[in-house]
Amino acid sequence: MGLEKNLAQHWGDHLVSDTATTATSGRIRGESRAPLFVITIDRPAKRNAFTPAMLTQLAEAYTAYEADAACRCAVVCAAGDHFTGGLDLTHVAPHIATGNTLFPPGSIDPFDMRSPRRTKPVVVAVKGWCLTLGIELMLAADIVVAADDTKFSQLEVQRNLMASGGATIRMAERAGMGNALRYLLTGDFFDAAEALRLGFVQEVVPAGEELPRAIALAETVAAQAPLAVRATLANVRLAFEHGPEAAIATFTETQRALMASDDAKEGLASFEERRPGRFKGR
Repeated sequence: MGLEKNLAQHWGDHLVSDTATTATSGRIRGESRAPLFVITIDRPAKRNAFTPAMLTQLAEAYTAYEADAACRCAVVCAAGDHFTGGLDLTHVAPHIATGNTLFPPGSIDPFDMRSPRRTKPVVVAVKGWCLTLGIELMLAADIVVAADDTKFSQLEVQRNLMASGGATIRMAERAGMGNALRYLLTGDFFDAAEALRLGFVQEVVPAGEELPRAIALAETVAAQAPLAVRATLANVRLAFEHGPEAAIATFTETQRALMASDDAKEGLASFEERRPGRFKGR
């Protein structure tokens, strides 16, 4: 109960799971705790393995976060001892075979592979097992904090599947083709230190401290000027997907739009008064 106790200091009983309702189909909880939005994977009795219902609810939670003007950063976490054991293939395999998406039409793609895409930042806290789509979910996010006991594996090839939530792209993007294929083609497990070396996670902390640290980082992000945060996120994404020239081409217009906002006046005032900014996002 150590993690639940730590979290209680921030958000009450947020991580306490109702095992009677989550052991079978599982659930994803999305909660507005402005300025943060908390998304919890909740099926601890099955190592948080994803069912079709959970995939649908995950997209719904990301969509609710995107639409919540009061929330400036999301934290993705998990109940129990593990982030996720990946897909519950018994339930999900029929959907994979048909090619049907489990994301509702018009919803935000949590794996950031297709439109509509989120425009606000996400911080992820991982622990225990972080397998297959768990890796893809964190690679699609912006900042990842890992417990030092986390074990990772992109093991789709062991089940005659190909990772299709972004791992084939983002692992190579972060770590280089050889390092990515080392794990994509073997399905071997790797630890948090290796994930940090490869650039898959940004911080490794002692087990039990990953969520408080993710919260702290998310709170820091949420305290910044939200228009500038979203512009920065969009520009980094543009550079990675379309090259530096495409990102550079937007600099002037983006800065002009930012400087025309009310938050630009507040940014200047906070600078001159030597205090933190009080930004409204307009």
